[in-house]
Amino acid sequence: MSELSHLDGAGRARMVDVADKAVTDRTAIAEGVLTCAAETVTRAVAGDTPKGAVIATAELAGVMAAKRTAELIPLCHALPLSRVEVTVTADPTLPGFRIRSEARTLGRTGVEMEALTAVSVAGLILFDMLKAIDRTMTIGEIRVVEKRGGRSGDWTAGPAT
Repeated sequence: MSELSHLDGAGRARMVDVADKAVTDRTAIAEGVLTCAAETVTRAVAGDTPKGAVIATAELAGVMAAKRTAELIPLCHALPLSRVEVTVTADPTLPGFRIRSEARTLGRTGVEMEALTAVSVAGLILFDMLKAIDRTMTIGEIRVVEKRGGRSGDWTAGPAT
């Protein structure tokens, strides 16, 4: 079990000590989708929903969530984020919305959890704000698609399956 960085030799959960790691510029990009009825996409883009500016609210909530990741994920380091951007794009071919986030920090550990949290919460906000007009929605395909910086170097995911 000692090969897993969040477990000590006895298998107990612990926060990883990153004090000896170099401070580097680190970025993570995550993506996800919310699928729904085509009419739901049309109404959200037009602003014709009971709860108002659905896309802008989801994007803002995603940024706010990224800033609070350490409060939500046990053992996650609190990071001074230098940038978080969340974009929600209507995609009639799904039909639904593509959600993308980019998180950046100058730090000793990566920002993958912050990027994933931003996408997840943006999807939850879309669901919450649109559930009155569409109960068929699903949130999924949430994953890290790119990471830059740190000891393990840069990484880019292959195509979604």
